[in-house]
Amino acid sequence: MSIRGELKVISGSANVGLSEDICRELGCQISPMIREHFSDGEIRIEIGDNVRGDDVFVVQSTCPPVNFHLMELCIILDALKRASARRVTAVVPYYGYARQDRKVVPRAPISAKLVADFLTVAGMNRLVTVDLHAGQIQGFFNCPVDNLFAAPVLLEYLRKLDDDVVLVSPDAGGVERARAYAKRLDASLAIVDKRRDMPNQAQAMNLIGDVKGKLAIVLDDMIDTAGTMCQAGSLLVDKGAKKVVACATHPVLSGPAIERLEKSAYSEILVSDTIPLDSFKKSCKKIKVLSLAKLLAKAINNIHHESSVSVLFV
Repeated sequence: MSIRGELKVISGSANVGLSEDICRELGCQISPMIREHFSDGEIRIEIGDNVRGDDVFVVQSTCPPVNFHLMELCIILDALKRASARRVTAVVPYYGYARQDRKVVPRAPISAKLVADFLTVAGMNRLVTVDLHAGQIQGFFNCPVDNLFAAPVLLEYLRKLDDDVVLVSPDAGGVERARAYAKRLDASLAIVDKRRDMPNQAQAMNLIGDVKGKLAIVLDDMIDTAGTMCQAGSLLVDKGAKKVVACATHPVLSGPAIERLEKSAYSEILVSDTIPLDSFKKSCKKIKVLSLAKLLAKAINNIHHESSVSVLFV
């Protein structure tokens, strides 16, 4: 065994399919773990392998039910810390509570920072995540954070769609992301002027840019209730787009999202597998899931071998 210890992957219950795909890319097996529940709902974890001195990666998205998966992740991290793992890296493809990264009203918490503290105290030595809702969340941690981008995977698919493309940001906050995609696709850029009156409720007001006769790709980091996405799609059709495609990394798809997307103007909705889709959500024929397993496997391999992770940001 090398001085860095053996590479081991442990999967939480949030996204076992992605964990299996990552291990397939790495050429290893998921390490065994006992996961049980007491009658009152408490989680019991027992690591099934000897991990003393090993380099352990815990794959767990904090997707719905968010609080359950977050608590399970913290308990797994604590178990590994107490089992003397040399280094424990939390691979959290979808980082929950990321939308609460600052105080927007008096007497409100900064929940994204609180979650960072939970993970650190539980025993995490490093974080790997994908497309953080707010990049500054990396500063909430006193350990290395690798905020990977789903762009390489999504762009590979988008390049096959059409030559005359315009990238559309559904709000002002996503302009930087849309501009980066537009630059790589050699496409133009448009912005939807959106006003949000209440959480999970948005109203698309106006369009900045030209989409007439073009394939409009609406890009966001996540689709939650799909209100923003669907309003943006309708606006683009009204402004003359010949076709509209939605693209987002994290398919939260809560509440009326599926119903809205099925009735929307989009011909296709591209998402990644940071959050697993249940059978109901998979029934929406417009949704196409692109896997990030290869990207995450490369990150894990590079971290384990102490080589550059920045090469994955190209």
